[in-house]
Amino acid sequence: MGKFFRGIFVLLAIIAAPKSWAQDSPNLNSDINVHYQQLKKAFNKLDVSLIAPLYSENACYLPEGQSKAIIIGKEKILDLHRNFFSRIRAKRARIEVDFRVIDRQLNKQKATDVGYFLVRFYPAPETGEPTSEFAGKFVSVLEQSEDGKWHLTVDSSHKADPSLYFSAKPVDKLYYGELFSPLNQEKE
Repeated sequence: MGKFFRGIFVLLAIIAAPKSWAQDSPNLNSDINVHYQQLKKAFNKLDVSLIAPLYSENACYLPEGQSKAIIIGKEKILDLHRNFFSRIRAKRARIEVDFRVIDRQLNKQKATDVGYFLVRFYPAPETGEPTSEFAGKFVSVLEQSEDGKWHLTVDSSHKADPSLYFSAKPVDKLYYGELFSPLNQEKE
């Protein structure tokens, strides 16, 4: 009877292990958080080559909008970013982005992040146009490859009011951008 209970205890420990493993793995969260820093850098430099290593070859992107199809494949996703960055460059403008992750579901090889992002648009100075921003909410799924690197396999975004980004609270060990303050505060 003692072996039976020990066997049950071991089985329960194995079943419970992924959750506690994920919470107790200090580098795991930081390895995933690096993606947000890399995305920020890519948007700031309008450089798709900085985004390319973040996506898996068969990644899917779910764009907002009822009439927009799901985009499947890394190259098609990168083309979407290239087009966006080209439009910014054509206007001689610049952009910055930042993220606030509010939830992460994590195990040894898969992470699902949920949060908000904010994109700030700085028009060319000669236009006299004011700085503007748009925000959104996102869900991203990352998977760890055999080489230990994390890659986006599913990415989605939907419009959101910027106030949701600003009101999001930091969550321990999750990426929390602090780049922006509300536009009306920056003008003061």
